[in-house]
Amino acid sequence: MSTFIKDFIDREVMTRRKLLLAGAAGIATMAVPGMSGRGQARAALVDPAIAWSYRDRASAYWNAVVSGGEAFVESIGRGKSDLVSLISEGSSEKSLADIKAFLAKTGGNCAIACDPNDSPNARPIVEAVQAAGGYISTIWNKTDDLHPWDFGDNYVSHMTWSDEQPSEQTARILFEAMGGKGGVVHLGGIAANNPAVERLAGLHNALKDFPDIELLDAQPADWDTTKAAQLMSSFLTRYGDRITGVHCAADNIAYGVIEALRAEGITDMPIVAYDGNPEAVKLVMDGQLLATVFTNPYWGGGISAALAYHAAIGTFKPSDEPQEHREFYGPTILITQADAAEFKAQYLDATPDYDWTDFWGPGNGQIQYR
Repeated sequence: MSTFIKDFIDREVMTRRKLLLAGAAGIATMAVPGMSGRGQARAALVDPAIAWSYRDRASAYWNAVVSGGEAFVESIGRGKSDLVSLISEGSSEKSLADIKAFLAKTGGNCAIACDPNDSPNARPIVEAVQAAGGYISTIWNKTDDLHPWDFGDNYVSHMTWSDEQPSEQTARILFEAMGGKGGVVHLGGIAANNPAVERLAGLHNALKDFPDIELLDAQPADWDTTKAAQLMSSFLTRYGDRITGVHCAADNIAYGVIEALRAEGITDMPIVAYDGNPEAVKLVMDGQLLATVFTNPYWGGGISAALAYHAAIGTFKPSDEPQEHREFYGPTILITQADAAEFKAQYLDATPDYDWTDFWGPGNGQIQYR
C-alpha cells in the first residue's frame, strides 16, 4: 500500500488547505443588510429540521454521501427518516425550488447540507437560506467570489476537494500505460461543475509532459453513465483506433465507457476514473480500470450535515471561526491495482465510526495545510 493511503487509513486525518482567495490577504467582509461582518446576533434554533440536497441516490457516490448524513442524524438520537432528501435530479432550478419549499415548510428552523448542482446555483441557494434564518453547509460547487464569511453565521461552511492534482496523477498513470504515445479522449461532468473543471485541468497539466499524447476530444458526460456510453460510442465512430486511452471524470462515466467499448469488442483499453466507488475499486482490482480516486463521501455527507446542524443549535458560532474552518478541502486518495485490495479490506468493507462533533478533521480535529 502506498504511504499516502496508509497514512490516511492509520490516522484518519483530513488534509486540507486554504482555498485561493481573491485579491490580497485580508479581504474585506461584504456588507450584508441587517448583519455585521462577524455575523448576525440571533438565538440558536430549537430542534431544527435537517435536509440534504443532492443529485440522486442511484449513484454509489451520492448514496454514500446520504448514508453519512443518516449516520449523523442517528448520532443525535433521531431516525434515518428524519434526514429529508431534496433530490435535484441534476437540475439547478429544482434544487433551488426544493430548498425554498423546505425553508417555507420549516419556517427557516432548519439545517441544510447541499451540493448546489452547479457553481452559479450556490449564491441564490445561500441567499434564500439566509433570508429564512436557516443554516447551510455546501460541498463541491460555488463560484470563487462566494464565501461563507460574507453571510455571517447562516452560511456555515463550504467543502470541496482539490481535484486537479489527483486527476493529473490518474492521467499520468494512463499515459504511462499507453506507452507515452497515442490518442486520449476525456469524458467529463457538467461543464459548470467545479470538479469537472478541475479534473479536466489535471489532464491538461499531465499532457504538458507527454508531447506524443494527443487529446483527441473532451466533452461533458454530465456525470451520467448512459450519456457516457453514448458519448464514447460517438468518439469510437469519429476517431476509431486512434483512441488508445480514456480519461474519465467519474466512476459513473467509466461504467458507461466500459459498456460502449464492450459493445465494440474492446476489452483492453486503458481507462482511469474518479470517485473511488466500491464498484470502481473492484474494477481496479480486476484490471479493468487503472486507477480511481477516493474522496470519502460518507464522511463528507455526515460532517456537512453536522456542521450545519451544530451551527444552527449554537454548539459553535461560525463567524467566530477562522476562514480555514469555513472553506476547506476534503481528503483524496489515489487507488491503483497495487493497493486496491488492501484499501477495500481496510476501508470500504468496514464503516468507520466517526465522531461527528470533530468538525475539522476526523481523528484529531487538527487542520493540516498542503
